[in-house]
Amino acid sequence: MAAAGARMSRWPWWSQVAGVYILARLVSACIFMAAALHQGVNPWFPAKPDYWNFINIWDARWYAEALQTGYPALLPTDDAGTVRENTWAFYPLFPVLGRVVSGLTGTGPAWSLTAIALICGLGAALAAYRIFRRRATHRTALWGIVFLAAFPVAPVLQVPYAESLNLLLLGGALLLVMERRYLWAMPVVVLMCLSRPTGVPFAVMMGLLFLYRAWQRLAAQRPASQRVTAQPVTAQPSTAQPPRGGPVHSAAQLWSLAGLTAVSGIGALLWPAIAWAVTGDPGAYTKTETAWRGDELVPFKPWFDAGIMLFGPRLGVLAPFVFVAAFTLLMLSRPVVALGTELRLWCCCYMGYLLVFLHPQTSTFRMLLPLFPLALSAALLSRSRAYRGAVVVMFVLLQIVWIVWLWAWAPLPGGGDYPP
Repeated sequence: MAAAGARMSRWPWWSQVAGVYILARLVSACIFMAAALHQGVNPWFPAKPDYWNFINIWDARWYAEALQTGYPALLPTDDAGTVRENTWAFYPLFPVLGRVVSGLTGTGPAWSLTAIALICGLGAALAAYRIFRRRATHRTALWGIVFLAAFPVAPVLQVPYAESLNLLLLGGALLLVMERRYLWAMPVVVLMCLSRPTGVPFAVMMGLLFLYRAWQRLAAQRPASQRVTAQPVTAQPSTAQPPRGGPVHSAAQLWSLAGLTAVSGIGALLWPAIAWAVTGDPGAYTKTETAWRGDELVPFKPWFDAGIMLFGPRLGVLAPFVFVAAFTLLMLSRPVVALGTELRLWCCCYMGYLLVFLHPQTSTFRMLLPLFPLALSAALLSRSRAYRGAVVVMFVLLQIVWIVWLWAWAPLPGGGDYPP
């Protein structure tokens, strides 16, 4: 094993990342196949399906429907006029790419969407490594990729879901922002906003980052007499260190960052606006999204409802506050601070978005993937081989739990099953 690791360490960085990703996906495939052997009667296919049928269930069926039939011009409703589940909840970039691949190769939706997911997952791992490498050594960055590839919900990167495509575009956007190539980031962000609903937190992040960088520039431009009052100004040469977060932005960089902020805001509203234009209903997207939860969208309320359901009427009300406090402490911990301004700001904005809009349920685990920078923090926590190996083993065991508990269909007493 040590000899194999030594040989792998001499490979180019991209082949090492690819090796980690492919190995992780093979492990997940074995778990999928083992779970499929125990799959009983379900809404999609006979019991004990093969691997390809088993991974093409749940939302994969919705993406395939969007690929084949597009999006309805008239929202489907029940007898009470409530909007029913439909494809408007599923962003268009993934099925559009699937339609292109199917047209070029002559393959069906299941194959084309699965191939796109696998390839984009590899691209996301490569982008994540480039991001991690800006904050850590090669070895630590590679361990961050190991943690990301083995994460309990990482099997979703090889099924026909849009998570891998979104993770690739998000990673590319974050990398370009960290490199201050804001103009290049604009088209990437627009595509990201059309892959999954990550546009709103990204736009908020860009707005806060613009304010922070503008404040840095204003602070640096103030006369020295206004910045230092405790000691007299001397003629000695300045030994001041560059501000935390890198050199101060130039005026051109600030204007580019402001432009990216505006593009991000427009991109975040693009898909709901398209749904409005096609259906004539300004709330077409939000009505469709809430069709799965069976309730109207009320910010923050679902978290308190979930807390009361899990912990009772007293402790349940406090549960969201405890969660926010714990996440705040995590963001202030040394391994997370080491991520730098942009990555920490993204994690805070994305978690804030989930707190405002998400209805917490079993799909929440899958929605934590955009917090992938925290995989590097986990690798920075300790260099111990025992620690890092234990984390990987724990993650793989939790993959088994996620696939058997949530991916495999097992009808509940009241009907239906928890979604993955």
